[in-house]
Amino acid sequence: MTPAIKVVETIAEMKRVRHELVGTVGFVPTMGYLHEGHLSLAKQAKKENPSVVVSIFVNPTQFGPREDLASYPRDMERDLALLEKEKADIVFAPSATGMYSTRFDSWVEVGEVSHRLEGASRPTHFRGVTTVCAKLFNIVEPTRAYFGQKDAQQALVIRKMVSDLNMNLEIVTLPTVREPDGLAMSSRNVYLKPEERKAATVLYQSLTLAQQMWSRGEKNAGRIRQEMISLIKKQPLAEIDYVSVADAETLEELVEVRPPALVSLAVKIGKPRLIDNVVLE
Repeated sequence: MTPAIKVVETIAEMKRVRHELVGTVGFVPTMGYLHEGHLSLAKQAKKENPSVVVSIFVNPTQFGPREDLASYPRDMERDLALLEKEKADIVFAPSATGMYSTRFDSWVEVGEVSHRLEGASRPTHFRGVTTVCAKLFNIVEPTRAYFGQKDAQQALVIRKMVSDLNMNLEIVTLPTVREPDGLAMSSRNVYLKPEERKAATVLYQSLTLAQQMWSRGEKNAGRIRQEMISLIKKQPLAEIDYVSVADAETLEELVEVRPPALVSLAVKIGKPRLIDNVVLE
């Protein structure tokens, strides 16, 4: 059965369709292989706007040379069925050649905040994210764009770009959606083997430990980091990339916790690299 949702594959058509929409437009940028986290963004967008556009585009410029671009999970038919249930109006699914011509050579870069944490581990990642988001915002012209707190640094970087470049839209960040055992929902969770899936719960356990220490009055950020690292190291399948207790706006590492503080981590469980965070308020 042909889905009722409108699928747009070219920039020219997306611009034409956009100008037919009346009222505010909510926009959810995704790389597809949707889960409940993405769908919570589409739900909220539908509550707040008469029209909702969701992009599905596995953006090549945000993947490093040894990352999982080729194997990134894709299932357009499934994604369209899920978005139809959420009453999204338009799916913008451009091709890589449509978004990046062979002579493409213009980039949008955000400074310091994009060089820490994920930016330190994946040096070209945020340049790809900000560039594609700037392009998508120009094409879709949304009133509001919706992002998940799981990618807290991404939301912060996008918010800064929008503010610094006076882009005419609002960035809305919604809470992380989790599995019953606390694991943050992610398209990459599909890579986890059964024993790795069990091991992956250590990420949320360590974040919960940080919250407990903070609520008991612990203000020493180094002590919180160390306790988190000790807990993660008890899990033999876990390989830590970073554990951070940082200022929630600048992402500078803290000596003493001052709320709001972002506690975040990146941990490899087998091959998959998973990220998660909580905010201490």
